Amino acid sequence: GGPPGGERSGGRRGGGGYNGAAMRPQAEQKFLVLAFDRKTGKRLWEQVARVAAPHEGFQSQYGSFASPSMLVDSKHAIAFFGSRGLYCYTHDGQKVWEKDFGIQMRMPMAFGEGVSPALDGERLIVLFDQEGESFLTALDKSSGRELWRTPRPSGAGWSSPLIAAVNGRKQIIVAATKFSGGYDLETGKLLWKITGLGRNVIPMPVEADGIVYLMSGYQSPNLMAVKLGGEGDLPAEAILWQNQRGNSYTPSPVLADGKLYVLADNGMLSCFDGRTGKAFYQQQRLPKSYSFKASPVAAGGKLYLATEDGDVVVVKMGEQFEVLATNSLADQRFIATPAVVDGAIYLRGQNTLFCVR
Repeated sequence: GGPPGGERSGGRRGGGGYNGAAMRPQAEQKFLVLAFDRKTGKRLWEQVARVAAPHEGFQSQYGSFASPSMLVDSKHAIAFFGSRGLYCYTHDGQKVWEKDFGIQMRMPMAFGEGVSPALDGERLIVLFDQEGESFLTALDKSSGRELWRTPRPSGAGWSSPLIAAVNGRKQIIVAATKFSGGYDLETGKLLWKITGLGRNVIPMPVEADGIVYLMSGYQSPNLMAVKLGGEGDLPAEAILWQNQRGNSYTPSPVLADGKLYVLADNGMLSCFDGRTGKAFYQQQRLPKSYSFKASPVAAGGKLYLATEDGDVVVVKMGEQFEVLATNSLADQRFIATPAVVDGAIYLRGQNTLFCVR
């Protein structure tokens, strides 16, 4: 899954992609859920969740009608198609439930929908931030029953919500232009809010040790380290540090061992001390000029950076910038973020799914 490229992405291809076609009537689409054997790549099953003609298009270079990432737990696989609904399957492909929210989201310039849902225990969290009626809602994972719904200010966003424990209570943290905030997981009540991000917020929040990192990279870019635990409108002192240079427009950051790694769409990598904001290194160039939409992933002390240009660059994590390897896959282009599990990395190219062990 992933968000649109936006009007200007910082990559040498420029992003953009609004070409007038997005507003025209769309062809009927099949919205599919596919399952593959992790060891062999064999397709195990395919289900048509829905057949529909979407009301809007998507960012032509980077988006799709199926941008949100799937959720999987020990029993279920959950697919979110935004305006086309939410679908829950068993691991062998039997549909458990579906929910149509009855909403046709309006996104600026028909850039498309891209927010992924979040899961914590029995609670499934879905965010609808759009130019029309916006809200955050929690569903019962097993049945699809709506538990609560909290209105949000109108305004499009592509940042997926984060669930974090703060002082022993779970809250849902949403990054957005009009305000970022934390909502009680049990009730949906808004607990705190803060402003300071620019337009077109895409990177997902990350949190550790009571600090949440919120980032935007388009107009008025900003990265904020916000101390959690307060209520209501947070004071300026809650912002421990900020950064406006080399922020990501699209990729989400990685937070590990007290360090925050930020990968900009134009391939510049930065590493900050999470508590102080001190840059261990900032806007370091990779071996080649790359464009990025996929987020970096961390595993085994290494960062894996899947480029739009067919390379996966491996960077050593730590205070010193060091490229360990560049792995090339001919004629590939990676927009989706890799997945790492059980010693294997799964890469979704435009037409091919790879497993590298």
